[in-house]
Amino acid sequence: MTTKDLIESTGLTPLTKFEPRDVDGVFVSDMLSDVMAGAKSGNLWITVQTHKNIVPAANLIDAAAIVITSGKKVPQDTLDLANQHDIAILWTELATFELIGKLYALGLVTK
Repeated sequence: MTTKDLIESTGLTPLTKFEPRDVDGVFVSDMLSDVMAGAKSGNLWITVQTHKNIVPAANLIDAAAIVITSGKKVPQDTLDLANQHDIAILWTELATFELIGKLYALGLVTK
C-alpha cells in the first residue's frame, strides 16, 4: 500500500507536497525519542504532535509519512520544513484510536 492509496481509502488530507511512498507498517507514538528508537523505515507515524521537530525525526527514521490526528492544527513552519525535505504530512480529524482501526482493517498492523 502506498501513501496515495491511504489518502484515497481513509480520507486523510495531505498538508505537504511529497512523492508517494510504500507504507510498511504503522508506528504510534507522541514521544520523539520513542519514534527515533522504535519506528522503522517505511512506517506510517501516527501522532498528535505538530511542532517542527517532528520533521527531522521522521527524516531520521525514513518514515513513509507523518499523520496528525484529532484535528490538531499544524503550524506553517512545520509544513514549510516538511516541504523542504519532501516529508509527507497527512491530517485527519479522527482520533488516533479511530484511525488505527481503519488502518488495521486495511491490513496495516501497528508496530
